[in-house]
Amino acid sequence: MIIGGGAVKELLDLLARLGLGRPLIVTDPHLIEIGKLAIVTDMLDRAGAPWTVFSEITGEPDTNTVDAGLAALKAGDFDCMIALGGGSPMDTAVLVSLLDRHGGAMRDYKVPHDNHQVGLPVIAIPTTAGTGAEATRFAVVTDLETDEKMPIMGSAVVPTAAIVDYELTFTVSFRTTADTGIDSLTHAIEAYVGRKAHPYTDTLALTAMGRLARHTRTACREPDNVEAREQMMIGALQAGMAFSNASVALVHGMSRPIGAFFHVPHGLSNAMLLPAVTAFSAPSALARYADCARAMSLCGDDIGDQSAVAHLLEELRQLNVDLEVPTPKAYGIAKARYDEVVPIMAEQALVSGSPNNNPRIPTVDEIVSIYREVYE
Repeated sequence: MIIGGGAVKELLDLLARLGLGRPLIVTDPHLIEIGKLAIVTDMLDRAGAPWTVFSEITGEPDTNTVDAGLAALKAGDFDCMIALGGGSPMDTAVLVSLLDRHGGAMRDYKVPHDNHQVGLPVIAIPTTAGTGAEATRFAVVTDLETDEKMPIMGSAVVPTAAIVDYELTFTVSFRTTADTGIDSLTHAIEAYVGRKAHPYTDTLALTAMGRLARHTRTACREPDNVEAREQMMIGALQAGMAFSNASVALVHGMSRPIGAFFHVPHGLSNAMLLPAVTAFSAPSALARYADCARAMSLCGDDIGDQSAVAHLLEELRQLNVDLEVPTPKAYGIAKARYDEVVPIMAEQALVSGSPNNNPRIPTVDEIVSIYREVYE
């Protein structure tokens, strides 16, 4: 990893160290329009390095997008991919690399399959502070035949290298900054309270929570605030490393089906669920959730665990208010359709495996209840 303001300028040195020089650049049309792609391609042009762009990414990754990316890769003579953007380009690139190495269909590799053998190198350059995809062993893709949002895991979906440059996030919108900030906070909290947590991930998760709690609102309201953008970027990276090693839990398990059925961005669906899932889960890990409240500077060490958790719940609800997070109803999801698919979403959430890492393992009926609670 290369981290810091202006780090993207070290791309050519990084490629040279890795012995690479013929990239397929995976990005989205918006980043081309606002000139972010040119930051990368201008450097490659000056070095005389050939490159091609795949930019057929208009939302979160799905099986059609990955198949199109694979076709683009096979059509050229590339020795690596550069993933420039948020979680969608980064996940797409590592999934294309996986299929290029192993063949088959994307559903062949979904959890619980653990994918170890890496394919073509991927250099990740995140332009949002949220997903942590530049440093995780998880990617997510929607199977368009089944409307299932499939988690894919293993060292095969870890980028080879990452350039984490907060200066690339200054133009990110309020909505995306808010959603990715709460997404990162969710990563940190679930990594800390989950059943696979351990001392290494605890340190990363608690530190990330502190950074994100202190700076996400500021980054949303003051998009050019250097300190807020830098701290959010580092917090997102730390949270990504934490959950990559300790996994996620019930929020993510329930979030993926909402995204698949209703095309809600991943960070936003996490935000919709985080307060209610935390309230459901906290009684089974009161001390751990209290640690989260203290790490976020919501109370001092002199406050008991029960009161600390009350502060945490209040903050999570207020954060959604301050960052204008809509409910599923306010987002425009029709209640009849929502009620129709809630049982299916609950089953898909359980099958994903994430709820089994939750402090309180839910039943299908309990997941259904939470989905209905958050609707309005």
